[in-house]
Amino acid sequence: MSAAVLQKPKKRKWRGWWLKQLHTWHWISAAVSLVGMMLFAITGLTLNHAASISASPATIQKSGLLAPGLRPLLAHPEANDAPLPPRVAEAVERAVDLDAAGRPGEWSDGEVYVAMPRPGGDAWVSIDRASGAITSERTDRGWVSYLNDLHKGRNAGSAWFWFIDAFAVACIVFTLTGLLLLQLHARHRPSTWPLVAVGFLLPAAIAVFFLH
Repeated sequence: MSAAVLQKPKKRKWRGWWLKQLHTWHWISAAVSLVGMMLFAITGLTLNHAASISASPATIQKSGLLAPGLRPLLAHPEANDAPLPPRVAEAVERAVDLDAAGRPGEWSDGEVYVAMPRPGGDAWVSIDRASGAITSERTDRGWVSYLNDLHKGRNAGSAWFWFIDAFAVACIVFTLTGLLLLQLHARHRPSTWPLVAVGFLLPAAIAVFFLH
């Protein structure tokens, strides 16, 4: 039996192994990224048509008064961006229902201001360092704004930051395994590479000729 005849089963076996691996990683990455991909696709549309989607921000203002015994804690901040002392942060939360603990503050001679931006909204609290007067405001811009901010990773925190990285890796695995599967099946599907070329050339042409 010739060497060429012996090599054919080995080549077929090797190709079958690669095909199995590609299918496995393709469906795993698809399953992991499915919901996230749908979310990012939908919010891509809402961001692209943001001017056409009306929103009515809801703003809530509250006020309170810091107990006299806690006001001396505001006298000597450790730094200009130091967070509120824990006992003061607890009192603020009880008074205006905003958790400012651990967030950097902006300390001036007369007040301390803490910004609390979040996806789909904003909030802040200000404390008069002399009188202990607490003023706060919370703004909610709705679910569309919330999802749009998640798309951009805006004010979403470190957990969402790392989720976006993991999701991006899953999408890369999904697309690369899809590309390799196209390569393996392209011989029997003549339209494969023309369609891939269209998917590349169309956005490239728009970028070159229409984005100025």
